[in-house]
Amino acid sequence: MKKILITGGAGFIGSHVVRRMVTRYPNYHIVNLDALTYAGNLENIADVEKLPNYTFVKGDITDAHFIDSLFKTHAFDGVIHLAAESHVDRSITDPLAFVRTNVLGTMNLLNAAKTAWQGQFEGKRFYHISTDEVYGTLGATGLFTEETPYDPNSPYSASKASSDHFVRAYGETYGLPYVLTNCSNNYGPNHFPEKLIPLCIHNIIQEKPLPIYGDGKYTRDWLYVIDHAIAIDLVFHEGKNHETYNIGGFNEWQNIDLVRLLCQIMDRKLGREVGTSEGLITFVKDRPGHDLRYAIDASKINRELGWSPSVTFEEGLEQTVDWYLQNAQWLQNVTSGAYREYYEKQYQ
Repeated sequence: MKKILITGGAGFIGSHVVRRMVTRYPNYHIVNLDALTYAGNLENIADVEKLPNYTFVKGDITDAHFIDSLFKTHAFDGVIHLAAESHVDRSITDPLAFVRTNVLGTMNLLNAAKTAWQGQFEGKRFYHISTDEVYGTLGATGLFTEETPYDPNSPYSASKASSDHFVRAYGETYGLPYVLTNCSNNYGPNHFPEKLIPLCIHNIIQEKPLPIYGDGKYTRDWLYVIDHAIAIDLVFHEGKNHETYNIGGFNEWQNIDLVRLLCQIMDRKLGREVGTSEGLITFVKDRPGHDLRYAIDASKINRELGWSPSVTFEEGLEQTVDWYLQNAQWLQNVTSGAYREYYEKQYQ
């Protein structure tokens, strides 16, 4: 039985990857490592925690000794590395936290894998999940490709760019077998409500203001998180070593248009007059260094691995809204902080 380490598996994207890997591959033993910081929520994966091929470990990737011990204990065959500080606003107020987790944490995992595998790389793989924000910003036209030069503009994207470079350097210097992906903005179930879509869903329910940076014309490519989990599965199993794949939703939306669409969907599902919630839109002072536009060219992963999104953005957004409305207790637990008690109840 192969042992696979998934870091950040109690987070938004990580929980969907954990669920897919645990249920789809009973011949794998999945070890989910998460520090359970504010964005880690074990309620996200409560449905798999009792399965025999799943183990949760609470721990921090910034602790090198702990990571080395974990690799010695479990003899991992593969690593899917998702653990990261990921919120741009938080990176502006506390950039060193992003350096510690995203750079030094990644280095600890790379060193542990290199030491544990000792050059015996057959059947081994280190998969690093990154972001399209490392490429900087686009003008009105063009797409990010795997060959786009790095040009990060925020402490968050700079920390992810640095970790990307270290992963590639370990591949070149030590022969470490890696794959790397850069994804666009994710959305979907279990998304922590500091990000745009879940924040707006929560605020529309509560009839609170919907804060929009600047003029609202910042443009993002949106990727449904379950489609991203499918892509991660494909890249981990079928991607070529030392290759990078961009993963995007093949669509772009300006923030203001997205929020207006979300208002319409929410009004309809909440039985309100359609258009009512648009009155909650509030333009706020812009974020420093705000990138104008991101857009992913995902043709490589489509061409080489056959991946493409399973839903349109409109379909995915409908499914996302339905999930939040059907899981009001989850949302209440997160916004109140009660979700932090789940670990103590289940694992103490």
